[in-house]
Amino acid sequence: MKTQLLASVISLALIAPAANAAERDHNEELVGLGSGALIGAAVGGPVGAIIGAFAGGIIGKSVGDEEEINDHKQALATQDAEIERLAQKSANYDALASDYAITRAQLNTLQTAREAKLTELTLGLNVQFKTGSSDIEPHFQNQLQAVARVMEAQPDLVIDLKGFADRRGDSDYNQALSEQRLANVKAYLVSAGVASDRLQGKAFGATAPLSADAGFESDFFDRRVTLELVPADTSMAATH
Repeated sequence: MKTQLLASVISLALIAPAANAAERDHNEELVGLGSGALIGAAVGGPVGAIIGAFAGGIIGKSVGDEEEINDHKQALATQDAEIERLAQKSANYDALASDYAITRAQLNTLQTAREAKLTELTLGLNVQFKTGSSDIEPHFQNQLQAVARVMEAQPDLVIDLKGFADRRGDSDYNQALSEQRLANVKAYLVSAGVASDRLQGKAFGATAPLSADAGFESDFFDRRVTLELVPADTSMAATH
């Protein structure tokens, strides 16, 4: 009787794992069950086989749980690494977005200042001269340097220059004086880096006074060369 009971327990322990080989948890439980049965039978006979099989099943289940826990731990570690990578990537994007916003604000500030300067120059700049002189005074030289910098930054612009003289003296003298003043302003701009083909102009002598009444003060404003910055296409259209 003992022999038959032992054989039945051992057979159950050996057959069950093979029938459920597709499921890892059951396999491990049943391996534990069979191992426990064998050990229990060897030690304590049929009763020992039953107790051993029960204890072996618990051990097998624990082994399966441990492996499953390890698998979950590995999966969690992988997920944590991916989250960290994505968080770093997001932080990099945020830093780039912040840098871009700062650069854009600086660019807008520079653009606003440039447009204000361009508007000021487009409205017209006068280089004034002393009586009978075509020399450019230092104060106006600084202004012409600023004009040259604008022209360098704006290659689509040209300068329209006009030379004038006051009404003192005869017309030939005034015409020649206005032409010389115009030529000197052109030469200064070229020396400051402006291409000569971007400079166009005409001298008018004393034929275009700013005031109908001649006088000391009004004559001062007539001794001038005016500069106007205009788009190259507009200038070309005006000359045809």
